[in-house]
Amino acid sequence: MLKEYQVCPVGGAVRDELLGLPVVECDWVVVGSTPEAMREAGFRQTDPDFPVFLHPRTGEEYALARRETKVGEGYRGFVVDAGPDVSLEEDLARRDLTINAMARDAEGRLIDPFGGERDLADGLLRHVTPAFVEDPVRLLRVARFAARFAPFGLRVAHGTHQMMKRMVAEGLMRELRPQRIWQELYKALSYAQPWRFFEVLAACGGLSDLLPELATQMRSGHGDTAAAPAIEALKRSVVLGGDSDERLLVLLLVSGESPDVAAQRLGMPPRLWQRLQQARAFWPRVCELEGLHGGAVADLLDEMGAWRRDDRFEVLLRVFRAQPDAPVRLNDLARVRERALTVDPRALQVRGFVGAALGEALARARREAIESAW
Repeated sequence: MLKEYQVCPVGGAVRDELLGLPVVECDWVVVGSTPEAMREAGFRQTDPDFPVFLHPRTGEEYALARRETKVGEGYRGFVVDAGPDVSLEEDLARRDLTINAMARDAEGRLIDPFGGERDLADGLLRHVTPAFVEDPVRLLRVARFAARFAPFGLRVAHGTHQMMKRMVAEGLMRELRPQRIWQELYKALSYAQPWRFFEVLAACGGLSDLLPELATQMRSGHGDTAAAPAIEALKRSVVLGGDSDERLLVLLLVSGESPDVAAQRLGMPPRLWQRLQQARAFWPRVCELEGLHGGAVADLLDEMGAWRRDDRFEVLLRVFRAQPDAPVRLNDLARVRERALTVDPRALQVRGFVGAALGEALARARREAIESAW
């Protein structure tokens, strides 16, 4: 299949192999073929306007080598030429960073016309060509790669940073669609050092277009992001084992970002918008735990969904624990909740409680357990 054409693994698979990372998925570039030939070979085209195809057995992406010419705004504002005359080097030249612009030929030899291997060794995230400025998504991708490869010491090259500043000054961040922002942001949150995503965007000025409250907080530290409470809270969430959802909630709660602004600009899904609303509503009362009596604590647990079968309460607790000024009595709140959960509904049923009366008796017993333990 496709033996008459040049087929090369390209991009992330080559980069990750050089870093000694497991190659989870492999993208391929096909040189010298046409969409018609790909379809005849059994490949399925994912987008009729874009020359990317799925392998009929493995599902891996095979893209025709292509050139791209900027003709309009946004990341869709390109004319794509995927003719059989496009060379592998031309295809690599359109990519964002040198570390993503490498391939291997059929014999396994590295094809690296832009010095990606050297940049990996030097710890640099460097643009391939001046055409980098044509695609605003690259602002997010550089920030995401900075977060992903921070453990390897990769940092944004000075020239690339200057390009990013120019792109922000020209308003390219505002061309990004919320759905695309969410894709890059959510991936970045899953990495070992997700704060690097926000630090890189803050450094080039792009964070103000995404999260203005966080950008202001980080600027107030005069460039010292360690002084930004939201960044410190994000680091605490990582240490505490928070997943991507919780890390974002922690960050937005500390930054004071409006849930509506975050949802509209970031493309944040409804489930997280609701959780952020809940966290903002309960946080002031949680901060006053020291002065609450047992009955008020029982009310708070009721409202926080402490008895629900889902993870609503546990998520809120982990988000609050990551805050820089987390109340000492948060652990007590968890403890009295566990005490209340030991109340056995079956014992109440044995005593003759059924239906609505059983629910009322269970609520009373839990409240008594909370007041006693608090």
